[in-house]
Amino acid sequence: MSKVAVIMGSKSDFSVVKPAVSVLKSFGVEVEVRVISAHRTPEEAHDFSSNAVKRGFEVIICAAGKAAHLGGVIAASTTLPVIGLPVKTDMMGGLDSLLSIVQMPSGIPVATVGVNGGENAGLLALQILGVKYPAIAKKLSEYKSAMREKINADDVALQSESEQV
Repeated sequence: MSKVAVIMGSKSDFSVVKPAVSVLKSFGVEVEVRVISAHRTPEEAHDFSSNAVKRGFEVIICAAGKAAHLGGVIAASTTLPVIGLPVKTDMMGGLDSLLSIVQMPSGIPVATVGVNGGENAGLLALQILGVKYPAIAKKLSEYKSAMREKINADDVALQSESEQV
C-alpha cells in the first residue's frame, strides 16, 4: 500500500492540509499527519526525513507559512519527492510562504502548489504515486473524467440559462 506523510509546521495549518488528507484517503492511500517545525523542532524534522524511506513513505507533503522552510529542511535529508504547500498568512497573503518554498537552492528541489492548495498537493502526490501504482493512475483518470463531465454539464446549463436572459 502506498503511504504519504503530510507534515505541517503548526497545528493551526491543519485546515489547509485537510483537503490533501481527504483526497489521498479517498484514493485508498495511507496517510500519516504530523506537526513538525523546521525552526522549533529541527532535530525531529531531520529524524523524520532521514528515516522516511525506512518507514515506507513514498511522498512527503510539507505545509508551512511565513518563513516556510519545512519543505526544504525535509528535502535536504531524503531522496523522496517533497511537495511544498504554502500557507496563507496575514502579513503577505501567502506570498512570503510561496517564495520561501519555491526558491530552493540547486540540488534540493521541492515541488510547490499554490497558496492553500491542499487538494492540489494531494492530487500531485497521487500523480507521483500513479507512476508506480496502476490502480491509483486509473482512479486519477476517472477523477479527471468526472471533472470534465461536470464542466461540460455546467457549460450546457449556462448556455441554456444565458439564452433566457
